[in-house]
Amino acid sequence: MIKIGISACFLYKDKNRAFFGPKTLSYIENDMATYISKKGILPVLIPDVSSDIKLDILKEMDGFVLTGGSDVAPQSYGEKPIGKWLGDAVRDKYELDILDFAIKTNKPVLGICRGFQLMNIYFGGTLYQDTCTQNLAAENHRSAELYDAIKHPISFVDNTYLAKLYASHKDPYVNTVHHQAIKKLGNNLQVFATSNDGLIESFGYTKQAEGKVMGVQWHPEFSHTLKGELIDEDLLFNAFLSHLQ
Repeated sequence: MIKIGISACFLYKDKNRAFFGPKTLSYIENDMATYISKKGILPVLIPDVSSDIKLDILKEMDGFVLTGGSDVAPQSYGEKPIGKWLGDAVRDKYELDILDFAIKTNKPVLGICRGFQLMNIYFGGTLYQDTCTQNLAAENHRSAELYDAIKHPISFVDNTYLAKLYASHKDPYVNTVHHQAIKKLGNNLQVFATSNDGLIESFGYTKQAEGKVMGVQWHPEFSHTLKGELIDEDLLFNAFLSHLQ
């Protein structure tokens, strides 16, 4: 079976939590598990364990998916928090280690939302800590009430990987569940798609085969919420799988 390493989300000790309050939890959101669990694929949640043990686990993986979740900590890209958006520096370090291994061993990577933003940080880029505060031209990319039932159009950059992959999609829309976004693009990254307000929605790493290491700002695993209104999420995942075989 093809083994895909999935980065975990963390919940830290919380005495007010009903279950496992004194413990740190590592988990994956169920839509992500469903999206990745295809016939012939073994999804593996990568634990945050000692470096030597984690390295042994990473060596067994054929590719990696960096998942969404908490904000990236501003310290991870050389900035100080501007307000309440402190991010998760512990998770940043954990996922940057995974990504570093993947890049150095030429493994395919798909970054989703936070994972996409973290990839930008790894390659030397920066983020808007909050688009509404720091980029007044940005449209609303998040609704706490609607969550994954909000969408916007995107534009594919001509002749890039996603433009070719989605050539039949004449009016492409994606969901949007983020308040942080790419500010400075990282090194050796090619923009694949943007939103109407100019924010970067997807990119690929140019030092490996086209599409082998790429990220998207939207959540393809949530596409079922607006089924039929968004670009085909399976095209994206199947393209990622093509680099594993």
